[in-house]
Amino acid sequence: MLLNLFNEMRAAKVPVSLRELLDLIDALKHNVVFADMDAFYFLARTVMVKDERHFDKFDRAFGAYFNGLQNLDQHIEALIPEDWLRKEFERLLTDEERAQIQSLGGLDKLIEEFKKRLEEQKERHAGGNKWIGTGGTSPFGSGGFNPEGIRVGDAGKRQNKAVKVWDQREYKNLDDQVELGTRNIKIALRRLRKFAREGAAEELDIDGTIDHTARDAGLLNIQMRPERRNSVKLLLLLDIGGSMDAHVKVCEELFSACKTEFKHLEYFYFHNFIYESVWKNNLRRTSERFSTHDLLHKYGADYKVVFVGDAAMAPYEITQPGGSVEHWNEEAGYVWMKRFMETYRKLIWINPYPKPAWDYTASTGLVRDLVEDRMFPLTLRGLEEGMRFLAK
Repeated sequence: MLLNLFNEMRAAKVPVSLRELLDLIDALKHNVVFADMDAFYFLARTVMVKDERHFDKFDRAFGAYFNGLQNLDQHIEALIPEDWLRKEFERLLTDEERAQIQSLGGLDKLIEEFKKRLEEQKERHAGGNKWIGTGGTSPFGSGGFNPEGIRVGDAGKRQNKAVKVWDQREYKNLDDQVELGTRNIKIALRRLRKFAREGAAEELDIDGTIDHTARDAGLLNIQMRPERRNSVKLLLLLDIGGSMDAHVKVCEELFSACKTEFKHLEYFYFHNFIYESVWKNNLRRTSERFSTHDLLHKYGADYKVVFVGDAAMAPYEITQPGGSVEHWNEEAGYVWMKRFMETYRKLIWINPYPKPAWDYTASTGLVRDLVEDRMFPLTLRGLEEGMRFLAK
């Protein structure tokens, strides 16, 4: 039957292999969980899902699988005579439990009355001795007291005397469109990796040590090698101030993650759009600037370039000389962006605004055209798509 769960997960596009299925079967053989649907759900998710992005897909697949089990139960019930099932059920009851059920007119009467009250009740109810709710002495509900009855929900203290548990399981889905935290940003940035061994030989080379020791007739010959590092070179340009003040936190998280993941990282700031100069220290941005022309020549075409900004400004700030709101720019901003596009083959723009909002700003459309539609939202999916493009 676990094969059906495996097939549901594959159909839901959860990246799962036979290795995970065999691990789940092995866990069940060792009685890690037994006769507990909640425990089985969490075990299956832990064993078979390796990335939290796929929790939502797993929940849908698990729901389809669980509904299939329910349908199977109904099919089995149709094949087994009802009187046999009833006799088997009654055989398992103690004399006290049988007496408690009979006090309400029998199990059939109890279930019939429960269905009737479900149809009559129109709102939530707490306390009392009739309606389905929490507290009170009604035989239907949760958290109250009745020596025999049907529990509905999970509220309040249980008396452990319910004849049947009627409880709806709800699992919250994860959304891969939410803004990122530093940890998730790091995970997404790791798609842009190209390892090389650089620097001093300070890491133990186990394979090399074994090989040289064997060649020296067993005399230990320790070999060292340079540490593997991400050799990708990244040029990060960050929009600062104005409308970007609302995105300071997520941009700080992105900046922090980039500094951790990339050894070869160069970063500069600009305001609204790129012009003839940028800066590295916002406290000295008026006195200590770097020529954009020099930047284009200093950092070679092997650099990956990432602009981060909301692209929200007056269109003339992009299209016109003198369009900058801070100084007189001799050349229009779009001229400088075209130079970037000509110099760097791998260039993207990360926008902290959600993608549906881009169409409401004319300047965003201009920027998207200039970067040849390589604009991505600052979400888990958007950042991964951007890194995937840069890694090609």
